[in-house]
Amino acid sequence: MEVRKLPPARERPGLCLEDSMSAIPQISAKRATGVASSFSDPEILLPLHRWYFSVKSASDFVLALVMFVLALPILVLTVVLVKLTSRGPGVYSQTRLGRNGKPFTIYKIRTMYHECESLTGARWSVPGDARITPLGRWLRKSHIDELPQLWNVLRGDMSLIGPRPERPEFVPALEQAIPYYRARLLVRPGVTGFAQVQLPADTDLESVRLKLAYDLYYVRHVSFAMDLKIYWATAMKMASLPFRWIRSAFGFPATDIVDREYKQMADEYHRRKRACVVAETESHEPVPVMG
Repeated sequence: MEVRKLPPARERPGLCLEDSMSAIPQISAKRATGVASSFSDPEILLPLHRWYFSVKSASDFVLALVMFVLALPILVLTVVLVKLTSRGPGVYSQTRLGRNGKPFTIYKIRTMYHECESLTGARWSVPGDARITPLGRWLRKSHIDELPQLWNVLRGDMSLIGPRPERPEFVPALEQAIPYYRARLLVRPGVTGFAQVQLPADTDLESVRLKLAYDLYYVRHVSFAMDLKIYWATAMKMASLPFRWIRSAFGFPATDIVDREYKQMADEYHRRKRACVVAETESHEPVPVMG
């Protein structure tokens, strides 16, 4: 059995030298196809043969190359339209966290007004966000703004399918608020993913927590069959079909099932955390003086 540790997290006092993400002792990748039956086991099992990731990387490159060549005329036209309709570059870049927490530069077609965060700082987009340009709203709805990320796949920063990469500005707070948040960094982030074809965009902490439940479900059950379903589900989502139709078409688990598995895992985390704090408190009790 191959044993992999979680990506490193910052050390903070009071939690037995572990924070909310590093509280998982080990990440194991089984060479067999069996998986843990529930999240009661604090380990997250990657139920795949080692060659899965090598084959996936190769197929990602080939598919991304084909799609990038086919999409190039659309990319060029869209960039020109963005520059003609609002001030600023047609393509912008941001720092995101990749596999094992490694930072990388992600590329997107700009959908917001140039330098819109210069006064507000980094924050999530919300429904009716005034920072989004009129053209940007259509680009986001059609997901054309995501096409430059095919270049990230060719560079090896991302996969076609995986958890969406998060901005490092948000991660410290999310790690403290949401148990096992860092576990989503076990696989490469994706252009699309299981959470994206089943849930709307993030708007608050609860929506991020629910998406994490889907991300961890994908990490635990990742397979070529599931990847294929997500490819087709992405096409259905781009056609604006309802999430419930997509769920029924591919037999995806209901939201309450995915969330229940995550909550079982979170309960185990909180139990371990309490035990850890108690153990540390007891270790600092004064030793009685024998007279």
